[in-house]
Amino acid sequence: MLVFNLRAIMKTRQIERPYTFLVKAGISPHSANDLLNGHIRTFRLDHIEKICELLYCEPNDLLAYKPNSTQKLANDHPLNKLVPKNEEFDWQQTLKTLPLEQLKEVAKLINQSKENKE
Repeated sequence: MLVFNLRAIMKTRQIERPYTFLVKAGISPHSANDLLNGHIRTFRLDHIEKICELLYCEPNDLLAYKPNSTQKLANDHPLNKLVPKNEEFDWQQTLKTLPLEQLKEVAKLINQSKENKE
């Protein structure tokens, strides 16, 4: 089953109040609640576009695939790319504890990545 992966993205982007964030972005309170709690079965493309703009992501980032016990997909099926990896990674804490030289290297890599996009 495809589900929305909004909470993980909001956490990564350090958005402390996801519901308020979505409502301020123009999504109705009811839809915001459904999106955050995974109760949504249909979605509006304008919502997807708005969320992607605000979170600087693409639609694939918003979706996760959670197979149930009756679904058997081939290992090479494209939906398997959307299965969440249970990796809790606290990048903020990692950056805080990196030695200064390593932190400079990370900044250099990020800057190079930005330049390559331009």
